[in-house]
Amino acid sequence: MAAIQRLLNIALPPLSLVLLSSFMIPFLIFKVFIYVRNLFQTDEKLENKVVLITGAASGIGEQLAYEYGRRGAVLSLVDIREDNLVVVAEKARSLGSPDVIIIAADVSKLQDCHRFVDQTVNHFGRLDCLVNNAGIGKPSGFKDWSNASEFTPMMASKAAVINYFETLRMELGRAISITIVTPGLINTDLGLTVVKEERIMEIIPLLSASELAESIVKSACRGDMYLTEPSWVKVLFPFKLLYPQLVDSAVRSLIGLSRKINNSATELKLE
Repeated sequence: MAAIQRLLNIALPPLSLVLLSSFMIPFLIFKVFIYVRNLFQTDEKLENKVVLITGAASGIGEQLAYEYGRRGAVLSLVDIREDNLVVVAEKARSLGSPDVIIIAADVSKLQDCHRFVDQTVNHFGRLDCLVNNAGIGKPSGFKDWSNASEFTPMMASKAAVINYFETLRMELGRAISITIVTPGLINTDLGLTVVKEERIMEIIPLLSASELAESIVKSACRGDMYLTEPSWVKVLFPFKLLYPQLVDSAVRSLIGLSRKINNSATELKLE
C-alpha cells in the first residue's frame, strides 16, 4: 500500500495538470454556449407555483417574497417574527400573488420544519419550490466569542448547508433543480451591521436586496447550479484556490487595518 501511495503522489499531480488543460477549452466553449442560450431562454412561468420562503420577514427573504409575488406565485412565508410576516404578505398580495399564507416558525427546530412544510402542502396541495433563505450571522472575530458552542447554529446555516445541497444534487441528478446562492455584501440589516463593525468594509459597494432577489429568481428559473452576486465576487475564487497563502496574508492585513480604523474611530468618539 505504501508503494501505491508513493506512486499516486508522484503520478497524479502532473496527470491532473494534463487533464485540466485538456478539459479547459471544451469547458469554456460549453460555458459560452450556456450563456448564449440563457440570453434567449424564456424564464420558467411561475403563475400559481407554490413557493415556500424561510426567513421571509425581512432582508433578502422579504424581497424574494415580492419578486415571486410579482410573477404570480402563491407563497408560504416562514419566519420567527409573525408581525413582520403580516406586512410582507399584504404587500406580496398587492404585487400579484394570488394567495399567501404566513407561518411563525423557527427553522432551527426540527418539529417546526416539519410543521411549516406540512401546513404548506395541506393548504396548497403541493410544494413546487423551497427557498432555504433563513440564516444567522455574527459580525465579530474569534476573540469575541466566549463559548465555542455559539458557533454551531451559524456554521449549520452556512458552509454545511452548501455541502449538503451539493451532495443532494449529486444524488438526485435532474429530478430536482438546486440553485446555490453565494451573495457578497448585501444592503440588509446584517450587511449594514458588518460594515459598522468592520469599517474597512465601507469601501465595498453594497448590492440591494431587491436586485439580489431578482437575480435569484431568474437564476432558479433557469436551473443554474450556482449564483454569485454581485458577479465580480467570482473573480476572487481562483485566488483562494491557487494562492491560499497570498489570500490569507491579504485578509490578515485587512483585518489589522480594520482594527486600527475601528480603534481610531473609538478614540475620536471618546475625545
